[in-house]
Amino acid sequence: MDLGLQGKYAVVAGGSRGIGKAIALELAREGVDLVICSRNGTELAQTAIEIKTTTGQRVFPIVMDVTKTTDVNNTINKAAQQLGGLHILINSAALPGGSPKAIGAIETIDDASLIYDFDVKYVGALRCSRAAIPFMKKEGWGRIVNISGGNARIAGNLSGGARNVSLVHLTKTLSDQLGRYGITVNCIHPGTTRTERTPGLLSERAKENGITLQQVEKADFAPGSDTSNSIGRMVEAQEIGYLSAFLASDKAWAITGEVIGAGGGTGKAVYY
Repeated sequence: MDLGLQGKYAVVAGGSRGIGKAIALELAREGVDLVICSRNGTELAQTAIEIKTTTGQRVFPIVMDVTKTTDVNNTINKAAQQLGGLHILINSAALPGGSPKAIGAIETIDDASLIYDFDVKYVGALRCSRAAIPFMKKEGWGRIVNISGGNARIAGNLSGGARNVSLVHLTKTLSDQLGRYGITVNCIHPGTTRTERTPGLLSERAKENGITLQQVEKADFAPGSDTSNSIGRMVEAQEIGYLSAFLASDKAWAITGEVIGAGGGTGKAVYY
């Protein structure tokens, strides 16, 4: 299917690795020129070369801290200048799962870590969106895709869950404000997704339990496991990339203000 993305321009916040990198690669494969952003300049440069070599698209790495409004505004303006405009924004900048000091029993929560998590994921997405929207209005066409997380639907993670819920609210609010300008806004809840971090995380657990990485992963997705899903396997980052490219495409006009779970059927709740 031709997604109608040839010649479009995108900014991917959190695009140096993980899900953000996978999304950037899929957009580039569809003919999108990119600016990828994160705080790690070395990783950004390597990822930009990799995507450029693989796809032939223009890819510009720009170091950006989403917690700094001036930094975000300057980066988005520079991105639009380098690319020649801006059509797509992917908000994927966040520490997966949240800060370790903001997870767990309420007695153990560190206020500063909790606030920082919100500043990065929720307020960071707000800052990036606010800076990008004028360029999308100018084009009369825009797509914002917010990468949230399945913790929004599961009680327990006081930081990861709450910040993801807030991102859903931002998604719906912006979709209502921007639809008349040809801009759609949607949210994706990835489940357990294979990224560069996965081998290290599995290796630690395998060592603790005296089993192989494959055995750890098999147990996680075995029927009846608390972490299992309907498809019985881990979701690949590339699969989040496919979904994001579709939501960012010219074929997804009818979808806005929505949340799409992409965790392979995680959980038993019915959403209507």
